[in-house]
Amino acid sequence: MNAIISATELAALLAGPNPPVLLDVRWQLSAAKAAGEPPFDGRAAYAEGHLPGAVYVDLDTELASAPGAAGRHPLPDLDVFGAAMRRAGVAVRRPVVVYDGGQGWAAARAWWLLRWTGHQDVRVLDGGLPAWQGARETSAPAPAEGDFRPVPGTEGLLDADAAADLARTGVLFDARAGERYRGDVEPIDRVGGHIPGAVSAPTSDNVDPDGRFRPARELGDQFKALGATDGTPVGVYCGSGVSGAHEVLALAVAGIPAALYVGSWSEWSSDPDRPVAVGPDPQ
Repeated sequence: MNAIISATELAALLAGPNPPVLLDVRWQLSAAKAAGEPPFDGRAAYAEGHLPGAVYVDLDTELASAPGAAGRHPLPDLDVFGAAMRRAGVAVRRPVVVYDGGQGWAAARAWWLLRWTGHQDVRVLDGGLPAWQGARETSAPAPAEGDFRPVPGTEGLLDADAAADLARTGVLFDARAGERYRGDVEPIDRVGGHIPGAVSAPTSDNVDPDGRFRPARELGDQFKALGATDGTPVGVYCGSGVSGAHEVLALAVAGIPAALYVGSWSEWSSDPDRPVAVGPDPQ
C-alpha cells in the first residue's frame, strides 16, 4: 500500500463504504517564525475550515511529550497518544488519512507514530489541505470512540547510540536544511553541525514546489545516490523528529524502509560530550 494518497483518491474513499478516519494535524515550527509574528494556532486554523469529518490532533501535546533532555518533540506518552487517537475515532480495522497545511511534516509525524505503534492502514494526503478541492466544514465532529491501542514497535526507532552506530555501519540521513547540517547557522538548538558520518538529505529535495512528493522512481534514485542501496540499513534524523518523519515517509514512497531517531539534533546537541561534525562532508 502506498504511504501517500492523492486528493482525488481520498474523495473516492470518502464516498465509499468504509471511509477513512481523517486527522487534521496542522502545525508550524514557531521557533522558525519571524520575530514578532504571532505563533501559529492549529486549532484556530482547523476551526476556520477543515475536511468534512476531520478531527484536530495537536502535535505538541498529543504526538509528543514535553520538551526536555530527550529533545524538543520526544515520543508521546502512549496513553495520551492512544486516548487522542481513540477520541478521533481511530480504529484497528478502519483506514486513516492524515493531513496538515501542506508542508507534510506534521502529517508525517502522525503517520509514523501510528505505523510504529501498530496501525496497518495509514496514509498522508499528498500536498495537504491545499490539494483538497472539495468542500470544507467549520464544525467539529463527534466520532464514535475508536478501539486503537498503540503498541510500540520493535523496529523503526533509533536512540542516540543507535543513530551514531548507523552513521558508521549504514546510512544516516540528516533531513534538515543544508546550512544547519554544515553548521553555518543554528537558529534553534545549542550548537550547529551534524552527527559524524551523517549524510545531508534535506526534506526540500523530496517534494515538488507545490509540496507534493516527487515520483517514487525519482526519490529512489536520489536516495540510492546518497547511499541507500539495497540491503543497507537506513536511518533519519532532523531537528526534533518531525521533518525527519517526512523523510522516512519519502523513503517509504520510494520503497526503502528507514528508522527514525526521534530525539534528533535537539537531543544529540544538548549533550556537550557528544561529537559534532561541521562542514559539507559527513565526517
